[in-house]
Amino acid sequence: MHKSGFVNIIGRPNVGKSTLMNALVGERMSIITSKPQTTRHRIVGIISAEDYQVVFSDTPGIIEAPAYRMQEAMNRFVDTTFEDADIMMFVTEVGETYKDNDPVLERLRKVEVPLFLVLNKIDQVQEARVLQLIQEWNERIAFTETIPVSALQKANTDRLLEVILQYLPEGPAYYPKDQLTDRPERFFVSEIIREKILMLYHQEVPYSSEVIVTSFKEDETNKGEPLVRIGADIYVARDTQKAIIIGKGGSAIKKLGTEARKDIEKFLERKVFLELHVKVKDNWRDDDRMLKHFGYRG
Repeated sequence: MHKSGFVNIIGRPNVGKSTLMNALVGERMSIITSKPQTTRHRIVGIISAEDYQVVFSDTPGIIEAPAYRMQEAMNRFVDTTFEDADIMMFVTEVGETYKDNDPVLERLRKVEVPLFLVLNKIDQVQEARVLQLIQEWNERIAFTETIPVSALQKANTDRLLEVILQYLPEGPAYYPKDQLTDRPERFFVSEIIREKILMLYHQEVPYSSEVIVTSFKEDETNKGEPLVRIGADIYVARDTQKAIIIGKGGSAIKKLGTEARKDIEKFLERKVFLELHVKVKDNWRDDDRMLKHFGYRG
């Protein structure tokens, strides 16, 4: 018997959804920073064995009051997870609170597939507090299973996978067994660059930025080593943001390029030549054509 299914992960920004999926899949599928709205797209990570295939889906954090059409599109990625899940995984963390009438909780109460509560960051509180939170959450919603974890430390994530496999329905493999994600390498390269923007810049700049890989060519160095030549455009919303990204004498973008190249080389396991350009597109977060270009709209 072969088991397979879609395990969809939802929760607010910064509760550790991406860290959890990366821990489960064992690969760096979703970028991780301490800043909210790091994940902007629905990203698939796949675990396969001879007798099963689990297709995890990491989603953007739910934005309660979207300020831009981009954020509305991010919330739509979350909406789709309620439509195609075989297992729903609601991730919260020990310091987080929800009102009883929160729209997300209302939707979770209507879920008909197995519903898991994953209580993350348990390493930050005493065990008694973890047990108290588990009881409080299960009094609010009838969860099928509750698994406390520390995704960052990979504590209890093996147990979580075991429980997922118990509830996985019988079915075929949806992807080739050696495939880890449904996204191309270009996508992850752009995400790595965007991660570095989130880490190196402050205030509004990271949230006004988007990255598109414009060229991705296999080549080799003069020593015959594999080389990938990558060109990428960084879009920002205003001229002042472009100046910040570039920095005085190009110092900031040089540092950005160096940091991104190092991680891209780790990801691709090849030498990389990275060329970055900065472009201004006024108000792109509310521009339907640009949002479609960046993959936010079908």
